[in-house]
Amino acid sequence: MNVLFVSAEVDPFAKVGGLADVVGSLPAALRKAGVDARVLMPLYGTINLDKYEIEYQFSFQMHRRNGTADCHIFRTIHDGVPVYFLKSWPFFGDEASVYTEWSWDSPRFVFFAQAIIATCDALREHENWSVEMVHANDWHTGLVPFLVNEERWRQEWAQVGTMFTIHNMAYQGDHLGGWMFDAGVPGRHHPELESRGLTDNAMAIALVYSDIITTVSPRYATEIQYPYMGFGLDGLLRWRVSDLHGIVNGIDTTQWNPAVDPLVVAHFDANSFPEHRPRNKRALQQEVGLEERDEVMVIGMVSRLVWQKGFDLAFPALRGLLAGYDVQFVGLGSGEPALNAQLSQLGTDFPDKARAFVGYNAAVAQHIYAGCDLFLMPSRFEPCGVGQLLAMRYGALPLVRETGGLADTVQNYDNADGVVGTGFVFSWEQSEALYGTLTWALDTFQNRPHAWKQMQRNAMLHDSSWTSGVKQYTALYEQALARHR
Repeated sequence: MNVLFVSAEVDPFAKVGGLADVVGSLPAALRKAGVDARVLMPLYGTINLDKYEIEYQFSFQMHRRNGTADCHIFRTIHDGVPVYFLKSWPFFGDEASVYTEWSWDSPRFVFFAQAIIATCDALREHENWSVEMVHANDWHTGLVPFLVNEERWRQEWAQVGTMFTIHNMAYQGDHLGGWMFDAGVPGRHHPELESRGLTDNAMAIALVYSDIITTVSPRYATEIQYPYMGFGLDGLLRWRVSDLHGIVNGIDTTQWNPAVDPLVVAHFDANSFPEHRPRNKRALQQEVGLEERDEVMVIGMVSRLVWQKGFDLAFPALRGLLAGYDVQFVGLGSGEPALNAQLSQLGTDFPDKARAFVGYNAAVAQHIYAGCDLFLMPSRFEPCGVGQLLAMRYGALPLVRETGGLADTVQNYDNADGVVGTGFVFSWEQSEALYGTLTWALDTFQNRPHAWKQMQRNAMLHDSSWTSGVKQYTALYEQALARHR
């Protein structure tokens, strides 16, 4: 089948969060299973055309209520996947970044949703490729299932199916009504939207009109049906519960492989890590200027610093641990100014034990995954999460809160011989709960080395590939298409 992924961000071309990771890797996995998966995204000014061998393909005009737009399509092949880029002034031009501010992103992504439909028509004409399934992702493409539904009177669209994947319920694209009116988007006269006052909410529109709704872990699919994590749309999700499916994200295990990763100092796998992985720990300590000691537990962190990620809970707990115990900490991240300051302060207050890097550096991140002993992810909510998957792949044990994809992918230590467990899990959204779990992990590291090593092996053998996910997505595509045949 022919599946077109549409997304605001796609790794490696433009990445802000986990959305880019999924759309950057899942289509390639689907193609290996025989699905003709392709990708369409905006062409931002930050994308290097020469680096990725992106070339101009064709142009077309799109008519809207407020004028005519010239649309230009560029194309490259990445990891075997045809990736198309939409360029159209002023929404996606040379100067544009991925996200700007609400007053500008709103009309940009209303335009993008309309342009997706027009691009599919143009692909049929210029490349003789007809979409059968449109896979939309997050609010930026939330209007697409509705717009596809509006086109079903045409023969070319009558049997096209739609899937909408929720990567984060907290961002919904609401209050778009004026922008949609100006652009000529038809009225969304659905009783479930009108009765709830949600006709101008892009996420809600997608939840009503998509054939199939997915999210990125089974636990998160349950959590978002309740008010705390549903952010006002839990009622709609309960109404569509029979069409809601949670599928755990995967990673590209060929790319993320400590046995061949060029950024790793010493290569290792699930059998050789006891001998070779300690070299990466020493290299990390040396790189950041901490004392090279195998016997000290190194806690690592790579994250966006926002309320969702729970680091306002983590920093007081880390401060207490660093003050009272012989541990080291290496943190990399950026986000909210207050949390940036707290991360920096840890490095200032504990110069012999902690190093803080505000910002992002891919090489440093890789060295943290491959060199730290414990990887910290204390999220308040986490639809799936990639950090814990990478940490386990590289032999670092994740310490996570019991939520969303973290609960689905990290198995709590059984406090025995380590035969069961791939990390450490706490439940309560409290610094005290996190502190207690940190001390539990430290005690295990210092006094039960056999259990720690067994958990490392368990973690590295955890299947983080897309194998299971591809089968589930393919079956759901077929289910969506069957509704229109």
